[in-house]
Amino acid sequence: MINDDTKLIPVNRVEVVGQRDTTVMAAKTNTQMDDPRFRIRPIQQIASACTGAMLTACFMTPLDVVKTRIQAQQAKMTNKCFLYCNGLMDHLCPCDAKASFPEVKPIKPLTGTVDAFFHISRTEGIRSLWSGLGPTLISALPSTIIYFVGYEQFKRKFLEFHYEYLAEVKGSPIGREVPLLVPLIAGITARICAVTCVNPVELIRTKMQSEKMTYAQITSAIQKVVQSQGIWGLWRGLRPTILRDVPFSGLYWTCYETIKSHYGVIEPTFGFSFLAGAVSGSIAATITTPFDVIKTHEQIEFGEKVIFAEKPVKQLPTASLGKRLATIYATNGVPGLFAGLGPRLLKVAPACAIMISTFEYSKAFFYHYNVEQYSEH
Repeated sequence: MINDDTKLIPVNRVEVVGQRDTTVMAAKTNTQMDDPRFRIRPIQQIASACTGAMLTACFMTPLDVVKTRIQAQQAKMTNKCFLYCNGLMDHLCPCDAKASFPEVKPIKPLTGTVDAFFHISRTEGIRSLWSGLGPTLISALPSTIIYFVGYEQFKRKFLEFHYEYLAEVKGSPIGREVPLLVPLIAGITARICAVTCVNPVELIRTKMQSEKMTYAQITSAIQKVVQSQGIWGLWRGLRPTILRDVPFSGLYWTCYETIKSHYGVIEPTFGFSFLAGAVSGSIAATITTPFDVIKTHEQIEFGEKVIFAEKPVKQLPTASLGKRLATIYATNGVPGLFAGLGPRLLKVAPACAIMISTFEYSKAFFYHYNVEQYSEH
């Protein structure tokens, strides 16, 4: 362990004076990765999260535009909704022909994913595959920042608490293994904070996506939700969101940290983070799919009866988790509880892989930057 008053002496400078890249070699050990002098600052974590969110959205949006078009052509009833997800967050949108949502346009019947890619690119231009990217980034960045920065901060605090009060060997957590309980609790806590803060914004954004609205109309829409549902109506859908996203987050980070620990990886490469993120995301997505099905049902029901309804209902009854699971099981059996697992894995795995690998790569960049800055001083 390095004390605060200890100078960082590059190893190779003992033999070769003036060789700057040895500063990184001296700070490459496990005991220095969490050293307070080199630790990644919150603003650097925010920059890392933003970079990952933007890259994820850029890669995932074309897949969702295609999926949205295919889903839209199957809906014939007015005020019906579908769920649009870009790998970062969900979007509840109207499906009727009069809707002005940019991803929903009257086109010839599409026979599949490949046909949709070629047809949209040929008839509307390649840029149409990224339609709605701007609003998606604006709405996704706050949630992503809160989530990833929150995880890093909670993980550090929980580690310090664990080794200060719970570990057999008391002392600093620097350079020691991460117990599995830490990423589990940190991931759950960070996700609860993120979904709670962003949920009211989600309702407003959903209404804005359904039609072009002025600020006065946005205010009116908010008032309508509050009048019909009360102030807590702005947090409508929070419970099913937590039921799906919180277990997913806890499982995801636990799997990811376990893979890193199993292979003894302290500073993962881009490729390692990509594969570990894809595997962890797939495991978490598979286990939590029943919660995702319930959340989809509740969001669509809320959209049909409140957001996109001409006369919103004042009281929308909510069934318990057990009752919804029993209803889905009675109607469709076990396959119904895991409906959409294939498409979800196809989307979640690459989204998690791109996000975590970019986040880790950016963290490594800032870590070495901090080491060099400290050494220069």
